[in-house]
Amino acid sequence: MKRSLACLVLILLAACKPATPPPAPAIAEPPATVAPEASPRPVANAPAMAPPSFDCAKAESAAEKLVCGDAELAALDRQLATRYAERKDVDPAVQRGWAKGRDDCWKQQDQRLCVLEAYRTRLVELAIGTPGMVVPTPVEYRCSDNRLPFTMVYYNDIDPPAAVMTWGNDQAIVFPQPAASGAKYGRVGIEYWEHQGEASVDFFGNKLSCKPVP
Repeated sequence: MKRSLACLVLILLAACKPATPPPAPAIAEPPATVAPEASPRPVANAPAMAPPSFDCAKAESAAEKLVCGDAELAALDRQLATRYAERKDVDPAVQRGWAKGRDDCWKQQDQRLCVLEAYRTRLVELAIGTPGMVVPTPVEYRCSDNRLPFTMVYYNDIDPPAAVMTWGNDQAIVFPQPAASGAKYGRVGIEYWEHQGEASVDFFGNKLSCKPVP
């Protein structure tokens, strides 16, 4: 009897024992806040191209219109206008003749290069023709075709730098050209390249091999 009573007590105690509470549901973490992408900064407007010395609204020739749309040519035009104004001794007819020659560049295959060389050539002509200008000593050459004398006069201190090439009675203003080695000058139709003490010259199809005279 006592054993049965004890078992009954144990059964009642087990029935009265509070049940283990279920685990609390996991709380979902809020998604990470993504910072909004920064708006791109507005691109500053590119500065307007400085105009040439003349009124582009009145440009007539193809060369003038080309100058009006090209920053480098427009800068050369302004430089030429300044240099021409400084040379009070220059005949205006000569300058008008130069402008006519520039405008004839439409006939050339590379019109821009023609106009570029026209401006550079005129700038050099005005610079080396300045009263009191000291002419550098000409460098004389002995060439394979020695019928005509060949000389180079280097003007490294003017803007743009250049050299005056003379072959017999023919003369041309040439400009520095990129070269892997040695010194290279040229313009359309002319090429001069001095390398290791010997110069190769192409003067409008006349090819010469020249060495400086000691």
